[in-house]
Amino acid sequence: MQQYDLIVVGGGIAGLGLAWAAAKEGQAVAVFDTNPRAEGASIRNFGMIWPIGQPAGPNRATALRSRQLWLELGQAAGFPVQQCGSLHLAHQEDEWAVLEEFANLPSAEGLDLQLVRSEEIKRLTPAANHDSLVGGLYSRTELRVTPSVAIRAITTYLATSCGVQFHFASPVVNVVPGEVTTARGKVVAGQRIVIATGAYFQYLFPQIHREEQLRVCKLQMMITEPQPSDWKLGPHLAGGLTLRHYPSFADCPTLPAYCQRITRQLPELDRFGIHVMASQAECGGLILGDSHEYGDDIEIRDKAEIEQLILQELRKIISVPNWNIARRWQGFYAKHPSQTSLVREVAPDVLVVNGFGGNGMTLALAVTESVQHHWEKATQGESLYGSH
Repeated sequence: MQQYDLIVVGGGIAGLGLAWAAAKEGQAVAVFDTNPRAEGASIRNFGMIWPIGQPAGPNRATALRSRQLWLELGQAAGFPVQQCGSLHLAHQEDEWAVLEEFANLPSAEGLDLQLVRSEEIKRLTPAANHDSLVGGLYSRTELRVTPSVAIRAITTYLATSCGVQFHFASPVVNVVPGEVTTARGKVVAGQRIVIATGAYFQYLFPQIHREEQLRVCKLQMMITEPQPSDWKLGPHLAGGLTLRHYPSFADCPTLPAYCQRITRQLPELDRFGIHVMASQAECGGLILGDSHEYGDDIEIRDKAEIEQLILQELRKIISVPNWNIARRWQGFYAKHPSQTSLVREVAPDVLVVNGFGGNGMTLALAVTESVQHHWEKATQGESLYGSH
């Protein structure tokens, strides 16, 4: 029987983060994934490492630590990590009021922010729609990766330079303390086991996920054809709608009035959980999105109405050379109702790590590093991770 110090079930960014943290400690690590390659939320996103979306305090600190780890991992594994920053554009006075408040509140702790007006925005990005543009909030903190490129490079690096053993197309069907069993009946021993299966949590410890009330969120996203080779987006771009989506802005006194206006004027955006953002992939295309549908509202087919609303709202805030859509896709992630992530011990030396919502790229590397460090310090019989 093969034996490892750590077995990870799930080859997305959380699973890779766990494998990396353990491998740096000299541990023998195996990663099992149901698919021939990572195909979940970790490659179906904007590629944004987004500390500005996390509230000040522990979550912001976790995001900033993840930022450091992305830079370290990009250098080690040889994939681009761009220190592009982000720019929130305000085309209405109430959006500008929220940005001004945020920049001057303790909520901005740890971020490198600058309020900018139209001429400075022109220097930061060619993409801003200057019709009715009031100003923007520029943050130098955010990073950009191309998700599919990054995940593939991390996997290769861990396999070739860190000794991590990958078992793709190997569904794990049973987990007990000390061993996992694959669909082909292969039993593999591991001193510690982590289940990090994201939206596909129904197959292992489903009762635990029900108790935690994890739910699946579906996104609709798209990417344009490559923009002209001499045209660069610059920072990630977001509009006023994003202020309603991320909890970091919740302390701004004028935010409730802005949210009420949007709900009154554009109720369909609330119905589909739409806020709009743009990032540029390595191929030159712009990644655009997104929407949020949960539970029984999720359908197999995408809704043309959602795509039309996303593009409608994006055209209000950005102007780009090429709007032709090259590809469309669905993303699915698991979201916890009250926590930014779920780390729970479900059996001796068996953890579930899940529930990042849309924050996996921003938080997972630091959360999994913390899991590894705490696990190493755990004493026999002591539970560090919220058993119920």
